[in-house]
Amino acid sequence: MANRSDTKTRILDAAEKLFAERGFSETSLRLITSKAEVNLASVNYHFGSKKELIRAVLARYLDRFMPEASDAVVQLKQGSEPSLNEIFSSLVKPLLELNKFKADGTRTFLQLLGRGYIESQGHLRWFITTHYGEHLSEFVKAVAESAPHIPPAEMFWRLHFTLGTVVFTMASADALTEIAEADFNEHNDIEAVIRKVIPYLAAGVAVPVTTQ
Repeated sequence: MANRSDTKTRILDAAEKLFAERGFSETSLRLITSKAEVNLASVNYHFGSKKELIRAVLARYLDRFMPEASDAVVQLKQGSEPSLNEIFSSLVKPLLELNKFKADGTRTFLQLLGRGYIESQGHLRWFITTHYGEHLSEFVKAVAESAPHIPPAEMFWRLHFTLGTVVFTMASADALTEIAEADFNEHNDIEAVIRKVIPYLAAGVAVPVTTQ
């Protein structure tokens, strides 16, 4: 039983690293089995398919992040009407807690989310909304209540623009921090980068709709 558990963990760890580095589409099961030092039958036994493996890799993070993020938003709303900046900021701690699960877990999680977003992994959207929809709804509801002047259709676009901004920022984080250090003598870790982007996101979501 322990050997089966170890094998499954090795597969997940190998897949996670390769998916984050190379993307889902460019990572073959053969690459994963080679890195994990297992055979293809082991992957099929534990996961059944590459799609299920992708979901299992993300689930290790989502199972931790989504409930904590949802709780943070709910607590923030108790007795007050939080600003968009406060709502986005409430997600920082749950994100950073992922570093306790895995070394550099925050960055890896956001990279994996970014890969899913860029590569149009439609099954991941279904997986996240089906398994974590209740938690996701708390965040979306809080954002909508904080910006009631934004129509639902427009909010849909702005939240996707927000995700796109986060994806680009995290994908470029290493290069951006190096440039900031060389040009401005700034020393930024992953938390500093996340906190820098939050005011930009909040302002973008809240800007009034203009009619043409």
